[in-house]
Amino acid sequence: MSQQTSRQRAEKRKQAQRERILSAAQTCFMESGFHAASMATIADTAGVSAGLIYRYFENKNAIILAIIDRQLAVLRRRIRELHSTEYLANRIIDYFDEEEPEEEGAMSLVLFLEISAQAARDPQISRALARYDDAVRSELADWLQRSPEQGGYGLDAAVAPLRAFLLLSIIVGLKMHGARDPDVDRAKLRKELERILQALV
Repeated sequence: MSQQTSRQRAEKRKQAQRERILSAAQTCFMESGFHAASMATIADTAGVSAGLIYRYFENKNAIILAIIDRQLAVLRRRIRELHSTEYLANRIIDYFDEEEPEEEGAMSLVLFLEISAQAARDPQISRALARYDDAVRSELADWLQRSPEQGGYGLDAAVAPLRAFLLLSIIVGLKMHGARDPDVDRAKLRKELERILQALV
């Protein structure tokens, strides 16, 4: 076996361990909250030693920052998959109904709210979430500016960022209120959402 192959395998193993730790941390934060979830608990959930966790993450804040980065990568992939207004409405409704994300690395609403609450007390996490919001809005704005042939809407660069902000506000607002009112009529919601999106984009 060549040294390069050995290094690649070692890197894959390290990445798999890191992802396992992050997934375990997400589970622990959702079940116990940020403060109650100890590094030892996260280690037990991941099936690794606490010492191994500290090889990858200095503390729980570092884990949260990595979770935020991972969620940003998920949302960037989702935004790049968007095409038409009809398709967008369907995707938003799917997200509205999604209790637990199927995609690896995606945050649940519970975890997002837990991290948001921690951001109100921790300037480092607050700055990370602000960068996260800026990056998501930038991705949405870029998508809205693409030509229809490229799957976008051809919006002017001066308008797209504000429309992206409004669109993100709709998506996040629906997700948060959906948890409080899960019985809302989906057909009517989709119909009204399509009307709003047509005016917005």
